[in-house]
Amino acid sequence: MTKIRTRYAPSPTGKMHVGNLRSALYEFLIAKHAEGDFMLRIEDTDQERFVEGATEIIYRTLEKAGLTHDEGPDKDGGYGPYVQSERMKTGIYMKYAKELIEKREAYYCFCDKERLSSLKTEVVEGKEIMIYDKHCLSLSKEEVEANLAAGKPYVIRQNNPQEGSTTFHDELYGDITVENAELDDMILIKSDGYPTYNFANVVDDHTMNITHVVRGNEYLSSSPKYQRLYEAFGWEVPAYVHLPLITDENHKKLAKRSGHSSFEDLLEQGFVAEAVVNYIALLGWSPEDNREIFSLEELIREFDYRRISKSPAVFDIVKLRWMNGEYLKTMDFDTFYGMAEPYLRQSLTKDFDLKKIAAMVKTRIEVFPDIAGQVDFFESLPEYDVQMYVHKKMKTDLGSSLEVLQELLPILERQEDYGNDSLYQTLTDYVAQKGCKNGYVMWPVRTAVSGRQMTPAGATEIMEILGKEESLARIRKGIEKLQDA
Repeated sequence: MTKIRTRYAPSPTGKMHVGNLRSALYEFLIAKHAEGDFMLRIEDTDQERFVEGATEIIYRTLEKAGLTHDEGPDKDGGYGPYVQSERMKTGIYMKYAKELIEKREAYYCFCDKERLSSLKTEVVEGKEIMIYDKHCLSLSKEEVEANLAAGKPYVIRQNNPQEGSTTFHDELYGDITVENAELDDMILIKSDGYPTYNFANVVDDHTMNITHVVRGNEYLSSSPKYQRLYEAFGWEVPAYVHLPLITDENHKKLAKRSGHSSFEDLLEQGFVAEAVVNYIALLGWSPEDNREIFSLEELIREFDYRRISKSPAVFDIVKLRWMNGEYLKTMDFDTFYGMAEPYLRQSLTKDFDLKKIAAMVKTRIEVFPDIAGQVDFFESLPEYDVQMYVHKKMKTDLGSSLEVLQELLPILERQEDYGNDSLYQTLTDYVAQKGCKNGYVMWPVRTAVSGRQMTPAGATEIMEILGKEESLARIRKGIEKLQDA
């Protein structure tokens, strides 16, 4: 069997979109599942869209996502160069374009902008596309040579038939047949000498022995032209896997301007890379069971591209938040603390035991920015409604809460050890003496020291963090509020 070889071939045009990362992930999983090779190739032929620093973003994203490439610009596997602008310098694209010209499968086109603007257009997928009329196909060899000798600007176009049909095979969609009359003569070599994305793609995939091409299904409409190129060269066609569209919650294409459309956006928003990769794997693919949490190693074992759906996948930020929370719960504490510490320091300026606070919030947040809303009451007691002391389940009201706080205050003033265990023992001793349930006492104390309905820890854990002086000050404040109510 031929060794499976896949490639991720991004253009360095900015941050990596979720859809591009999914393509990279699926290509990685297809290769690794079959113990094949995963290659990185940089497609920078569109110089107008090139963004400075974008190549570094590609490397950084793949590294953070754990998608280690076997070959690429930094790892020569014998198929380099792996950057298209460098490959162009070898003359590879012009060489193959001229081979097609010799076969009458391509031709020089010398039409200027004025003539091209006069041609008819068609609307394809919402875009106005100019349909070329094969005018320069009729030029004689002598005319072509004279134009070239005169330095007249040109492009090289694919010569597609206007009759009959072209059929190509996709691993998910099966055989797809398109009438040749629908195929325009796309440009292979641009006037600046650079190959177009489509042409460079085919040449590079063939010369780099790529066996599986994975891309978004927006490229389905271009696939017949790819097929024609492979047939014109007499090359073996790779297996095509066209992926479903990723939409937002409103079932519209996930736009680059949306706040969570790129991998870097998500990391900046406090998601962890492993959770994002896990979630993206499920945007269009499902395992045999209903399992949702996978490590990258488990995905490699389980991934079967034949289980990729043809239906659009909805990017649900709520679901991703849930999944991220599951990752945080099981994360090694030291790793968690290392990631949580900057968020804790941003919210808390006083000298608190941040590790203890991190342990409190670890299972209660979904993304790291949630920390602020969980811990800000430690910094200063928020204003709160005295009705918070009323709790039917705990059987507390304003009067009972005032009584509990007033009785506990002198006991807590005498208390020297403000560790959680010692404080808890003191409060449970008081509960036993009073003959009530724990909540009857713990609820008003927790309300007084936190000013919050929901907290990441119980009353005595909070008091341990606050310390004796601050805890007593807050309890006295609670007594004042209840007396004034």
